[in-house]
Amino acid sequence: MNRYQTIPIVTLYGKQAYLNNKYPEIPLSSTDTYVITVDGDRFDTLANQYYGNPSMWWVIAIANTQVQQDSMIPPTGTQIRIPANGAAIVQQYQVLNTF
Repeated sequence: MNRYQTIPIVTLYGKQAYLNNKYPEIPLSSTDTYVITVDGDRFDTLANQYYGNPSMWWVIAIANTQVQQDSMIPPTGTQIRIPANGAAIVQQYQVLNTF
């Protein structure tokens, strides 16, 4: 799922840009999975492992606000929450960003 596919592109000062997208709240669930990251873990490889889709990396990233949000690599030894309801989160995202 390309998270930019529903975001309109606008032209600002002669350059194309995406409008800001909105992310859904991701509540805690008793069925969430928690892992301790090891050297080499990346959000996209974790998404592929748990959701079967590396493009859902952003679901894991935004569910873990305690880690740096501008990197695909969580710090080694950090507890990461993998939301159990990844498909529902993607659907909520699509609803929030349909223009």
